[in-house]
Amino acid sequence: MGKVNVGVIGCSHIHIKGAMSMLKEHAGVAVKAVWDPERERSDRWAKEVGAPVVDDDAKIFGDDTIQAVLVYSQTDIHEGLVAKAAAAQKHCFVEKPMGLGSADAYRMADAIEKAGVLFQTGYFARGGPIQQFLRAEVQKGNFGKISRVRSVTAHGGSLRGLFDTEWRWMADLKRAGCGGFGDLGTHGLDLLLWIFGEVDSVCAHIARIDDRYGETDQFGEGLIRFKSGVLGTLCSSWVDLGRSTVFEVSGDEGYAHVRDGETDQLFYLSKKVPGYDGKQPVTDLPAKWPHALVLFLEAVCGKKDVPLVGAREAAYRSSVMEAFYRSAREGKWVKPA
Repeated sequence: MGKVNVGVIGCSHIHIKGAMSMLKEHAGVAVKAVWDPERERSDRWAKEVGAPVVDDDAKIFGDDTIQAVLVYSQTDIHEGLVAKAAAAQKHCFVEKPMGLGSADAYRMADAIEKAGVLFQTGYFARGGPIQQFLRAEVQKGNFGKISRVRSVTAHGGSLRGLFDTEWRWMADLKRAGCGGFGDLGTHGLDLLLWIFGEVDSVCAHIARIDDRYGETDQFGEGLIRFKSGVLGTLCSSWVDLGRSTVFEVSGDEGYAHVRDGETDQLFYLSKKVPGYDGKQPVTDLPAKWPHALVLFLEAVCGKKDVPLVGAREAAYRSSVMEAFYRSAREGKWVKPA
């Protein structure tokens, strides 16, 4: 069986380097062409995979030998690119977040579902052994009645000037749709929604410590009222030197928290499951999934039952994040669109 041809559409996202490495290492795919609005950028990243550069994205969408496209552009042009991909019947990987907000994200989901093509986005945290374990324990009811959950995703990127030059668009609200809270927080949000379900309403305080990126936020804290009655807390930041607790689940029959160190460690106390006393790290964890992009490539190559993120799931996360930002502006609880 021959390789599956893919096209890279946009090379501006900070994760493009990792994506190109995964493409080079995957034996089942070949990069047929690379396009970016800025020729210098497309030239640079095309060299990474030894692929030709095209000066018009239509040359990728119109190429019948290309089965899938990978969208690593700035968020404000996702919708136009995804619409073209769906019209051309190309399977589509779109780096997170899917959209600037609910409106463009749901239009993309509609187009993808109508086209019937495979979709995936970059929520790689789901595949972590700890995250899989916690979701399974929640689904089994081993936490009992859950009262509260917490997710923290933080680094010191702004302090290091990570977005000062090449990735500057990611700190531009018009092009990215969010700043530090939304950029990193979307990973934590995905985990919370994946494990605990849909949201009733949210509120947030989103701010910055300096004017390095103008009006763009650098950190924030949000509260989530889940439809199940669980109360969630979402923390995200570009201005943290370190972190301690990165995930926490509290129920009346179980409690779990993740400690960050050289590797994350899960401590789990359960009244319902023998052997979990909360004093020693959990070691009987499931295997880590491949990266979200690799999962997509496997599905495109024909592997069945690959755990992909649905287009409507991805759109819902953009909708909830939009509600957080609206709450921060208006100072009230907001229901996602």
